[in-house]
Amino acid sequence: MIRMCTLTMFCLVATFETSLSNAAVKPNVIVIMADDLGYNDLGCYGGKRHKTPTLDKLADQGVRLTSFYAGATVCTPSRMALLSGSYPARLGWEGGVVGYKMPQTTGLSRDVVTIAEVFKGAGYRTAICGKWHVGGGDLLPMNQGFDHTFYTALSNNQTKKLWRGNQLVANPFDNRRLSEQFTAEAIRFIDANKDRAFFLYLPYTAPHFPAQAHPDWNGRSTNGAYGDVVEEMDSRVGELLAALKRHKIDQNTIVLFASDNGPEPGQRRFASASPFSGLKWSAREGGTRVPCIVRWPAVIKAGWTCDDMVAAIDLLPTLAHACGVDFKLPSTAQKLDGVNVWPTLIGKNTPHARTDLLYWHGWGVAQAIRVGEWKLHFGQEQGVPGKGTHVVGTDKGPVLINLKTDPQESVDLSRKHPEQVNAMLALARKRLQDIHDHAMPLGTQGDRPNNWTPKRKWGKWLLGEEVER
Repeated sequence: MIRMCTLTMFCLVATFETSLSNAAVKPNVIVIMADDLGYNDLGCYGGKRHKTPTLDKLADQGVRLTSFYAGATVCTPSRMALLSGSYPARLGWEGGVVGYKMPQTTGLSRDVVTIAEVFKGAGYRTAICGKWHVGGGDLLPMNQGFDHTFYTALSNNQTKKLWRGNQLVANPFDNRRLSEQFTAEAIRFIDANKDRAFFLYLPYTAPHFPAQAHPDWNGRSTNGAYGDVVEEMDSRVGELLAALKRHKIDQNTIVLFASDNGPEPGQRRFASASPFSGLKWSAREGGTRVPCIVRWPAVIKAGWTCDDMVAAIDLLPTLAHACGVDFKLPSTAQKLDGVNVWPTLIGKNTPHARTDLLYWHGWGVAQAIRVGEWKLHFGQEQGVPGKGTHVVGTDKGPVLINLKTDPQESVDLSRKHPEQVNAMLALARKRLQDIHDHAMPLGTQGDRPNNWTPKRKWGKWLLGEEVER
Protein backbone atom coordinates (compact mmCIF):
# COMPACT_ATOMS: atom_id res chain seq x y z
CA MET A 1 0.00 0.00 0.00
CA ILE A 2 2.87 2.36 0.85
CA ARG A 3 4.47 1.58 -2.49
CA MET A 4 1.22 2.22 -4.33
CA CYS A 5 0.92 5.60 -2.60
CA THR A 6 4.46 6.45 -3.59
CA LEU A 7 3.78 5.57 -7.20
CA THR A 8 0.59 7.64 -7.10
CA MET A 9 2.69 10.60 -5.96
CA PHE A 10 5.12 9.88 -8.76
CA CYS A 11 3.35 11.80 -11.48
CA LEU A 12 4.72 11.36 -14.96
CA VAL A 13 3.73 13.39 -17.95
CA ALA A 14 4.94 11.77 -21.16
CA THR A 15 5.28 14.17 -24.04
CA PHE A 16 7.19 13.57 -27.22
CA GLU A 17 9.20 16.62 -28.23
CA THR A 18 9.44 16.54 -31.99
CA SER A 19 12.23 19.10 -31.86
CA LEU A 20 14.43 16.45 -30.25
CA SER A 21 14.33 14.06 -33.17
CA ASN A 22 13.13 13.33 -36.66
CA ALA A 23 11.19 10.31 -35.46
CA ALA A 24 7.40 10.27 -35.60
CA VAL A 25 6.76 8.11 -32.54
CA LYS A 26 8.38 7.50 -29.19
CA PRO A 27 11.66 5.63 -29.56
CA ASN A 28 12.27 2.28 -27.95
CA VAL A 29 15.23 2.02 -25.58
CA ILE A 30 17.57 -0.94 -25.09
CA VAL A 31 20.32 -0.73 -22.46
CA ILE A 32 22.79 -3.61 -22.78
CA MET A 33 25.40 -4.05 -20.07
CA ALA A 34 28.33 -6.45 -20.04
CA ASP A 35 29.75 -7.68 -16.73
CA ASP A 36 33.44 -6.92 -16.00
CA LEU A 37 34.26 -6.11 -19.63
CA GLY A 38 37.42 -3.99 -19.91
CA TYR A 39 37.88 -0.77 -21.88
CA ASN A 40 40.23 -2.49 -24.33
CA ASP A 41 38.20 -5.69 -24.81
CA LEU A 42 36.41 -4.50 -27.98
CA GLY A 43 37.94 -3.95 -31.38
CA CYS A 44 36.43 -0.48 -31.66
CA TYR A 45 38.32 0.49 -28.48
CA GLY A 46 41.64 -0.71 -29.84
CA GLY A 47 41.44 -4.29 -28.60
CA LYS A 48 43.25 -6.94 -30.62
CA ARG A 49 42.40 -10.07 -28.61
CA HIS A 50 38.75 -10.44 -29.57
CA LYS A 51 36.71 -10.34 -32.75
CA THR A 52 33.73 -8.09 -32.01
CA PRO A 53 32.28 -7.19 -35.43
CA THR A 54 28.76 -6.47 -34.15
CA LEU A 55 29.78 -3.95 -31.53
CA ASP A 56 32.41 -2.44 -33.83
CA LYS A 57 29.69 -1.89 -36.43
CA LEU A 58 27.38 -0.48 -33.75
CA ALA A 59 30.08 2.10 -32.97
CA ASP A 60 30.36 2.90 -36.69
CA GLN A 61 26.61 3.55 -36.76
CA GLY A 62 26.49 5.76 -33.67
CA VAL A 63 28.68 7.49 -31.11
CA ARG A 64 31.58 5.86 -29.24
CA LEU A 65 32.22 7.37 -25.81
CA THR A 66 35.84 7.39 -24.65
CA SER A 67 35.28 8.98 -21.22
CA PHE A 68 32.30 6.97 -20.04
CA TYR A 69 32.24 5.90 -16.41
CA ALA A 70 30.27 3.00 -15.00
CA GLY A 71 28.24 3.69 -11.88
CA ALA A 72 30.85 2.13 -9.59
CA THR A 73 33.83 -0.16 -9.63
CA VAL A 74 31.90 -3.30 -8.56
CA CYS A 75 28.63 -4.96 -9.59
CA THR A 76 25.89 -3.98 -7.13
CA PRO A 77 26.55 -0.23 -6.78
CA SER A 78 27.16 0.05 -10.52
CA ARG A 79 23.68 -1.30 -11.20
CA MET A 80 22.17 0.86 -8.46
CA ALA A 81 23.68 3.93 -10.11
CA LEU A 82 22.41 3.07 -13.59
CA LEU A 83 18.91 2.30 -12.35
CA SER A 84 18.62 5.36 -10.10
CA GLY A 85 20.64 8.17 -11.66
CA SER A 86 22.39 8.69 -8.32
CA TYR A 87 25.76 7.98 -6.76
CA PRO A 88 25.42 4.66 -4.87
CA ALA A 89 26.70 6.31 -1.67
CA ARG A 90 23.57 8.48 -1.76
CA LEU A 91 21.48 5.28 -1.80
CA GLY A 92 23.04 3.85 1.37
CA TRP A 93 25.81 1.79 -0.25
CA GLU A 94 28.87 1.55 2.00
CA GLY A 95 30.96 -1.03 0.13
CA GLY A 96 30.88 -4.51 -1.35
CA VAL A 97 28.16 -6.23 -3.34
CA VAL A 98 24.99 -8.06 -2.38
CA GLY A 99 26.15 -11.40 -1.06
CA TYR A 100 29.70 -10.18 -0.38
CA LYS A 101 29.98 -7.71 2.51
CA MET A 102 26.44 -6.51 1.77
CA PRO A 103 23.87 -8.87 3.33
CA GLN A 104 21.54 -10.54 0.86
CA THR A 105 18.64 -9.00 2.76
CA THR A 106 19.66 -5.50 1.59
CA GLY A 107 19.66 -3.74 -1.76
CA LEU A 108 18.17 -0.90 -3.76
CA SER A 109 15.42 0.73 -1.69
CA ARG A 110 11.90 0.61 -3.06
CA ASP A 111 11.74 4.33 -2.30
CA VAL A 112 14.18 4.77 -5.18
CA VAL A 113 12.41 5.56 -8.45
CA THR A 114 14.15 3.49 -11.10
CA ILE A 115 14.65 4.23 -14.78
CA ALA A 116 12.18 1.40 -15.45
CA GLU A 117 9.54 3.16 -13.35
CA VAL A 118 10.17 6.43 -15.18
CA PHE A 119 9.58 4.77 -18.57
CA LYS A 120 6.71 2.63 -17.31
CA GLY A 121 5.02 5.76 -16.00
CA ALA A 122 5.28 7.21 -19.50
CA GLY A 123 3.46 4.24 -21.03
CA TYR A 124 6.43 2.10 -21.98
CA ARG A 125 6.46 -1.67 -21.59
CA THR A 126 9.51 -2.58 -19.49
CA ALA A 127 11.66 -5.69 -19.15
CA ILE A 128 14.87 -7.01 -17.65
CA CYS A 129 16.60 -10.06 -19.12
CA GLY A 130 19.82 -10.74 -17.24
CA LYS A 131 21.62 -10.14 -13.98
CA TRP A 132 19.80 -8.15 -11.28
CA HIS A 133 22.12 -8.15 -8.21
CA VAL A 134 20.61 -5.20 -6.36
CA GLY A 135 18.45 -7.04 -3.84
CA GLY A 136 16.23 -10.05 -3.23
CA GLY A 137 12.81 -10.71 -1.70
CA ASP A 138 10.60 -7.66 -2.16
CA LEU A 139 13.58 -5.81 -3.71
CA LEU A 140 13.46 -7.88 -6.90
CA PRO A 141 12.92 -6.28 -10.35
CA MET A 142 9.18 -6.94 -10.56
CA ASN A 143 8.83 -4.57 -7.60
CA GLN A 144 11.12 -1.96 -9.15
CA GLY A 145 9.25 -1.06 -12.34
CA PHE A 146 9.84 -4.03 -14.64
CA ASP A 147 6.76 -5.59 -16.25
CA HIS A 148 8.61 -8.62 -17.56
CA THR A 149 11.50 -10.20 -15.66
CA PHE A 150 13.89 -13.01 -16.56
CA TYR A 151 16.91 -12.88 -14.32
CA THR A 152 19.49 -14.21 -11.92
CA ALA A 153 19.17 -12.47 -8.57
CA LEU A 154 22.94 -12.59 -7.96
CA SER A 155 26.15 -12.96 -9.97
CA ASN A 156 26.72 -16.21 -11.83
CA ASN A 157 29.35 -17.22 -9.26
CA GLN A 158 26.93 -16.68 -6.36
CA THR A 159 23.78 -18.46 -7.47
CA LYS A 160 22.60 -21.25 -9.75
CA LYS A 161 18.98 -20.13 -9.94
CA LEU A 162 17.32 -18.59 -12.99
CA TRP A 163 13.93 -16.91 -12.56
CA ARG A 164 11.05 -15.60 -14.63
CA GLY A 165 9.11 -13.42 -12.24
CA ASN A 166 8.54 -15.55 -9.14
CA GLN A 167 8.82 -18.79 -11.12
CA LEU A 168 12.03 -20.78 -10.84
CA VAL A 169 13.10 -21.63 -14.40
CA ALA A 170 16.31 -23.56 -13.70
CA ASN A 171 18.27 -24.76 -10.69
CA PRO A 172 21.03 -25.15 -11.56
CA PHE A 173 21.24 -23.07 -14.71
CA ASP A 174 23.87 -23.84 -17.31
CA ASN A 175 26.33 -20.97 -17.03
CA ARG A 176 27.53 -21.64 -20.58
CA ARG A 177 24.10 -20.83 -22.02
CA LEU A 178 23.06 -17.73 -20.05
CA SER A 179 23.94 -15.25 -22.81
CA GLU A 180 21.93 -17.35 -25.26
CA GLN A 181 18.95 -17.54 -22.89
CA PHE A 182 18.96 -13.87 -21.95
CA THR A 183 19.11 -12.87 -25.61
CA ALA A 184 16.33 -15.26 -26.65
CA GLU A 185 14.08 -13.92 -23.88
CA ALA A 186 14.88 -10.34 -24.89
CA ILE A 187 13.96 -11.11 -28.52
CA ARG A 188 10.67 -12.68 -27.41
CA PHE A 189 9.95 -9.47 -25.50
CA ILE A 190 10.72 -7.38 -28.59
CA ASP A 191 8.52 -9.63 -30.74
CA ALA A 192 5.62 -9.20 -28.31
CA ASN A 193 6.02 -5.41 -28.05
CA LYS A 194 7.11 -4.41 -31.53
CA ASP A 195 4.03 -2.24 -31.99
CA ARG A 196 4.40 -0.23 -28.78
CA ALA A 197 7.18 1.66 -27.06
CA PHE A 198 9.36 -0.46 -24.82
CA PHE A 199 12.33 -0.14 -22.46
CA LEU A 200 14.56 -3.22 -22.32
CA TYR A 201 17.40 -3.69 -19.83
CA LEU A 202 19.75 -6.51 -20.87
CA PRO A 203 22.53 -6.93 -18.27
CA TYR A 204 24.53 -9.97 -19.36
CA THR A 205 26.46 -12.06 -16.85
CA ALA A 206 29.24 -12.32 -19.47
CA PRO A 207 32.19 -12.20 -19.17
CA HIS A 208 32.03 -12.31 -15.34
CA PHE A 209 33.86 -15.25 -13.81
CA PRO A 210 33.57 -18.17 -14.13
CA ALA A 211 33.84 -17.62 -17.88
CA GLN A 212 32.59 -20.83 -19.47
CA ALA A 213 32.22 -21.04 -23.22
CA HIS A 214 28.96 -21.97 -24.91
CA PRO A 215 29.39 -25.36 -26.68
CA ASP A 216 29.07 -23.68 -30.07
CA TRP A 217 31.71 -21.07 -29.14
CA ASN A 218 34.20 -23.20 -27.25
CA GLY A 219 37.71 -22.57 -28.59
CA ARG A 220 36.63 -20.11 -31.29
CA SER A 221 38.61 -17.20 -29.89
CA THR A 222 42.35 -16.94 -29.34
CA ASN A 223 41.91 -15.80 -25.73
CA GLY A 224 40.60 -18.82 -23.87
CA ALA A 225 37.11 -19.15 -22.44
CA TYR A 226 37.04 -15.44 -21.62
CA GLY A 227 37.51 -14.58 -25.29
CA ASP A 228 34.95 -17.19 -26.33
CA VAL A 229 32.39 -15.62 -24.00
CA VAL A 230 33.10 -12.07 -25.21
CA GLU A 231 32.82 -13.08 -28.85
CA GLU A 232 29.60 -14.98 -28.22
CA MET A 233 28.12 -11.94 -26.46
CA ASP A 234 29.01 -9.80 -29.48
CA SER A 235 27.17 -12.27 -31.70
CA ARG A 236 24.14 -12.33 -29.38
CA VAL A 237 23.90 -8.55 -29.60
CA GLY A 238 23.83 -9.07 -33.36
CA GLU A 239 20.83 -11.37 -32.99
CA LEU A 240 19.05 -8.69 -30.99
CA LEU A 241 19.78 -6.02 -33.57
CA ALA A 242 18.55 -8.36 -36.31
CA ALA A 243 15.22 -8.69 -34.48
CA LEU A 244 14.85 -4.90 -34.47
CA LYS A 245 15.57 -4.77 -38.19
CA ARG A 246 13.17 -7.64 -38.91
CA HIS A 247 10.36 -5.67 -37.27
CA LYS A 248 11.51 -2.45 -38.99
CA ILE A 249 11.96 -0.64 -35.68
CA ASP A 250 15.76 -0.41 -35.70
CA GLN A 251 15.77 3.17 -36.98
CA ASN A 252 13.74 4.36 -34.02
CA THR A 253 15.33 2.35 -31.24
CA ILE A 254 18.04 3.77 -29.00
CA VAL A 255 20.58 1.01 -28.35
CA LEU A 256 23.20 1.61 -25.66
CA PHE A 257 25.97 -0.84 -24.85
CA ALA A 258 28.30 -0.45 -21.84
CA SER A 259 30.08 -2.40 -19.11
CA ASP A 260 29.36 -2.32 -15.37
CA ASN A 261 33.02 -1.88 -14.34
CA GLY A 262 36.55 -2.79 -15.36
CA PRO A 263 38.18 -6.23 -15.52
CA GLU A 264 38.00 -8.67 -12.62
CA PRO A 265 41.48 -9.10 -11.03
CA GLY A 266 41.27 -12.87 -11.46
CA GLN A 267 40.71 -12.39 -15.21
CA ARG A 268 43.53 -9.89 -15.78
CA ARG A 269 45.40 -12.37 -18.01
CA PHE A 270 42.56 -12.25 -20.51
CA ALA A 271 40.83 -8.87 -20.04
CA SER A 272 42.33 -5.46 -20.66
CA ALA A 273 41.62 -1.89 -19.56
CA SER A 274 44.52 -0.49 -21.61
CA PRO A 275 45.64 2.29 -21.83
CA PHE A 276 44.47 2.75 -18.25
CA SER A 277 45.75 1.27 -15.01
CA GLY A 278 43.54 -0.30 -12.37
CA LEU A 279 40.99 -3.08 -12.26
CA LYS A 280 37.58 -3.81 -10.77
CA TRP A 281 37.43 -2.63 -7.11
CA SER A 282 40.00 0.09 -7.85
CA ALA A 283 39.33 3.84 -8.13
CA ARG A 284 41.89 4.09 -10.91
CA GLU A 285 40.57 4.66 -14.42
CA GLY A 286 40.67 1.00 -15.43
CA GLY A 287 38.21 0.19 -12.65
CA THR A 288 35.35 2.35 -13.94
CA ARG A 289 36.17 3.84 -17.34
CA VAL A 290 34.55 1.38 -19.72
CA PRO A 291 33.28 1.09 -23.30
CA CYS A 292 29.99 2.78 -24.12
CA ILE A 293 28.33 2.95 -27.53
CA VAL A 294 25.03 4.68 -28.33
CA ARG A 295 23.13 4.25 -31.59
CA TRP A 296 19.89 5.86 -32.73
CA PRO A 297 19.98 6.02 -36.53
CA ALA A 298 17.12 8.47 -36.77
CA VAL A 299 18.91 11.04 -34.61
CA ILE A 300 22.54 10.33 -33.65
CA LYS A 301 25.05 10.89 -36.44
CA ALA A 302 27.07 7.83 -37.34
CA GLY A 303 30.71 7.07 -36.71
CA TRP A 304 31.85 9.78 -34.35
CA THR A 305 33.76 9.72 -31.07
CA CYS A 306 32.89 11.73 -27.96
CA ASP A 307 35.58 12.34 -25.32
CA ASP A 308 33.37 14.37 -22.99
CA MET A 309 32.90 12.94 -19.51
CA VAL A 310 29.66 10.91 -19.26
CA ALA A 311 28.61 8.60 -16.42
CA ALA A 312 26.07 5.84 -15.93
CA ILE A 313 24.23 8.10 -13.48
CA ASP A 314 23.49 10.35 -16.46
CA LEU A 315 21.54 7.71 -18.34
CA LEU A 316 18.22 8.15 -16.54
CA PRO A 317 17.83 11.90 -17.18
CA THR A 318 19.48 11.65 -20.60
CA LEU A 319 17.40 8.81 -22.03
CA ALA A 320 14.21 10.21 -20.53
CA HIS A 321 14.89 13.54 -22.22
CA ALA A 322 15.73 11.85 -25.53
CA CYS A 323 12.36 10.09 -25.46
CA GLY A 324 10.40 13.17 -24.44
CA VAL A 325 9.60 11.73 -21.01
CA ASP A 326 9.09 14.46 -18.44
CA PHE A 327 9.19 13.22 -14.86
CA LYS A 328 9.27 14.54 -11.33
CA LEU A 329 10.48 12.47 -8.40
CA PRO A 330 8.52 12.46 -5.14
CA SER A 331 10.13 13.89 -2.01
CA THR A 332 10.64 10.37 -0.63
CA ALA A 333 12.78 9.34 -3.62
CA GLN A 334 16.48 9.79 -4.32
CA LYS A 335 18.15 13.05 -5.28
CA LEU A 336 19.58 12.75 -8.78
CA ASP A 337 23.29 13.15 -9.40
CA GLY A 338 22.93 12.44 -13.11
CA VAL A 339 22.69 15.22 -15.66
CA ASN A 340 21.18 15.36 -19.14
CA VAL A 341 24.01 14.93 -21.65
CA TRP A 342 21.74 14.36 -24.66
CA PRO A 343 22.78 17.59 -26.42
CA THR A 344 26.37 16.30 -26.39
CA LEU A 345 25.40 12.87 -27.74
CA ILE A 346 23.60 14.39 -30.72
CA GLY A 347 26.49 16.74 -31.43
CA LYS A 348 24.96 20.06 -30.40
CA ASN A 349 27.45 22.86 -29.94
CA THR A 350 26.42 23.65 -26.38
CA PRO A 351 28.32 23.46 -23.06
CA HIS A 352 28.63 19.88 -21.86
CA ALA A 353 26.51 19.26 -18.77
CA ARG A 354 28.89 17.05 -16.76
CA THR A 355 31.80 19.03 -15.34
CA ASP A 356 33.04 16.75 -12.55
CA LEU A 357 32.76 13.20 -11.23
CA LEU A 358 33.46 11.45 -7.92
CA TYR A 359 35.10 8.03 -7.62
CA TRP A 360 34.81 5.37 -4.93
CA HIS A 361 36.71 2.11 -4.63
CA GLY A 362 34.82 -1.11 -4.04
CA TRP A 363 34.80 -0.77 -0.27
CA GLY A 364 32.78 2.41 -0.48
CA VAL A 365 35.34 5.08 0.46
CA ALA A 366 35.39 8.25 -1.64
CA GLN A 367 38.77 8.14 -3.37
CA ALA A 368 39.04 10.77 -6.11
CA ILE A 369 37.39 13.47 -8.17
CA ARG A 370 37.77 14.35 -11.84
CA VAL A 371 37.36 17.87 -13.22
CA GLY A 372 38.10 18.19 -16.91
CA GLU A 373 41.42 16.50 -17.66
CA TRP A 374 42.43 16.63 -13.98
CA LYS A 375 41.95 13.81 -11.49
CA LEU A 376 42.73 14.19 -7.80
CA HIS A 377 43.26 11.12 -5.61
CA PHE A 378 42.59 11.93 -1.97
CA GLY A 379 45.49 9.85 -0.65
CA GLN A 380 45.77 6.11 -0.34
CA GLU A 381 43.67 3.78 -2.42
CA GLN A 382 42.61 0.46 -0.97
CA GLY A 383 43.33 -2.30 -3.43
CA VAL A 384 41.41 -5.34 -4.53
CA PRO A 385 40.37 -7.99 -1.96
CA GLY A 386 43.35 -9.94 -0.69
CA LYS A 387 45.83 -7.65 -2.43
CA GLY A 388 46.42 -5.18 0.40
CA THR A 389 46.60 -1.43 -0.04
CA HIS A 390 47.91 0.18 -3.16
CA VAL A 391 49.49 3.55 -2.40
CA VAL A 392 48.71 6.03 -5.13
CA GLY A 393 50.87 8.66 -3.49
CA THR A 394 52.14 9.16 0.03
CA ASP A 395 50.70 10.31 3.34
CA LYS A 396 52.14 13.76 2.64
CA GLY A 397 49.20 14.77 0.52
CA PRO A 398 46.79 14.02 -2.32
CA VAL A 399 47.90 13.13 -5.82
CA LEU A 400 47.04 15.21 -8.87
CA ILE A 401 46.96 13.48 -12.26
CA ASN A 402 46.54 14.89 -15.76
CA LEU A 403 44.56 12.14 -17.49
CA LYS A 404 45.13 13.58 -20.94
CA THR A 405 48.91 13.14 -20.72
CA ASP A 406 49.08 10.40 -18.09
CA PRO A 407 46.34 7.75 -18.48
CA GLN A 408 48.40 5.35 -16.32
CA GLU A 409 48.10 7.81 -13.39
CA SER A 410 51.80 7.60 -12.61
CA VAL A 411 52.99 11.23 -12.33
CA ASP A 412 51.96 13.36 -9.35
CA LEU A 413 51.57 17.03 -10.34
CA SER A 414 50.19 18.30 -7.03
CA ARG A 415 53.28 20.32 -6.11
CA LYS A 416 53.22 22.09 -9.46
CA HIS A 417 49.54 22.98 -9.23
CA PRO A 418 48.57 23.55 -5.56
CA GLU A 419 45.75 25.89 -6.56
CA GLN A 420 44.20 23.12 -8.66
CA VAL A 421 44.50 20.70 -5.76
CA ASN A 422 42.78 23.03 -3.31
CA ALA A 423 40.00 23.90 -5.75
CA MET A 424 39.29 20.23 -6.43
CA LEU A 425 39.36 19.34 -2.74
CA ALA A 426 36.88 22.11 -2.02
CA LEU A 427 34.56 20.88 -4.76
CA ALA A 428 34.86 17.29 -3.52
CA ARG A 429 33.94 18.36 0.02
CA LYS A 430 30.91 20.21 -1.35
CA ARG A 431 29.73 17.25 -3.41
CA LEU A 432 30.30 14.73 -0.61
CA GLN A 433 28.61 16.91 1.98
CA ASP A 434 25.53 17.12 -0.23
CA ILE A 435 25.53 13.33 -0.61
CA HIS A 436 25.83 12.92 3.15
CA ASP A 437 23.03 15.43 3.81
CA HIS A 438 20.64 13.88 1.29
CA ALA A 439 21.39 10.18 1.60
CA MET A 440 18.85 7.41 2.12
CA PRO A 441 19.24 3.96 3.66
CA LEU A 442 19.59 0.79 1.66
CA GLY A 443 16.43 -1.14 1.12
CA THR A 444 15.87 -4.10 3.39
CA GLN A 445 13.63 -7.10 3.09
CA GLY A 446 11.03 -6.28 5.72
CA ASP A 447 11.15 -3.24 7.99
CA ARG A 448 13.32 -0.24 7.22
CA PRO A 449 16.15 0.55 9.67
CA ASN A 450 15.41 3.04 12.40
CA ASN A 451 17.56 6.12 13.04
CA TRP A 452 19.87 5.39 10.12
CA THR A 453 22.79 7.79 9.69
CA PRO A 454 25.11 7.70 6.66
CA LYS A 455 28.78 7.14 7.38
CA ARG A 456 31.37 9.64 6.24
CA LYS A 457 33.50 7.18 4.30
CA TRP A 458 35.74 9.81 2.82
CA GLY A 459 39.32 9.45 1.67
CA LYS A 460 42.28 11.25 3.20
CA TRP A 461 42.77 15.03 2.90
CA LEU A 462 39.09 15.92 2.77
CA LEU A 463 38.62 17.26 6.29
CA GLY A 464 41.00 20.25 6.29
CA GLU A 465 40.36 23.53 4.51
CA GLU A 466 43.66 23.52 2.62
CA VAL A 467 46.41 21.16 1.68
CA GLU A 468 49.58 21.71 3.67
CA ARG A 469 52.66 21.07 1.59
